Amino acid sequence: MNQLLQLAYWLYNYCTDFVINAANLLNLSYYEVNFLLFIIGYPALIFGTSLLYLIQRWKRKQVSNSMNNEQIQ
Repeated sequence: MNQLLQLAYWLYNYCTDFVINAANLLNLSYYEVNFLLFIIGYPALIFGTSLLYLIQRWKRKQVSNSMNNEQIQ
C-alpha cells in the first residue's frame, strides 16, 4: 500500500511539474494550461477517438457487406 501511495504522489508531482513547465514555456498561467489540457484537450481526445471508432466500424461494415455480396454472386 505504501508503494502505491508513493507512486500516486510521484505521479501527481510529475504532472504538476509538467503543467508548470508548460505554462512557463508557453508564457501562460498554470490555470490557463490546465484549462487547455482538461477542458479543451481531453474532451477533444475522447470525442476524436469515439468518432474514429465509429468511422472504422462503418468502414468495416461496408467491407463486410461487399464481401458477402461477392460470395453470393
